[in-house]
Amino acid sequence: MKPMNVVDCSAWVEYFVDGSNAGRFAPVIEDSGALIVPAIALYEVFKWGLRERGEQAALRLAGVMHQGRMVDLGPDLALAAARIAGEFDLAMADSVILATARAYDAILWTQDADFAQVPGVRYVPKARAGKVPVTKP
Repeated sequence: MKPMNVVDCSAWVEYFVDGSNAGRFAPVIEDSGALIVPAIALYEVFKWGLRERGEQAALRLAGVMHQGRMVDLGPDLALAAARIAGEFDLAMADSVILATARAYDAILWTQDADFAQVPGVRYVPKARAGKVPVTKP
């Protein structure tokens, strides 16, 4: 059985702007059959798109995200996210995204340093000029 994947907001934005790590996230994002999309990630990325690119671009971003399996925040996921927030000192959106990944036994893909030491996460550090990004095991 193929592993499921969740992509956090930082990785979605990196993909959409074709940043230096976009190629690391593209295979995961483009495999929509194995992609879980937390509704809160849709909110965060759409909000970013509205602010940075405008309404039409934000709607295109949302359309790409809708190709994966959308997951709403229900009571069980909310409680799991609250526990995770306390365990790893994460913000609400980050804890909901991680809780969603865990609920679906999925790998969480990110370039957000808040996840660098969290088990079950594929952390890809943001690339810096002249440096090659490395994925932590």
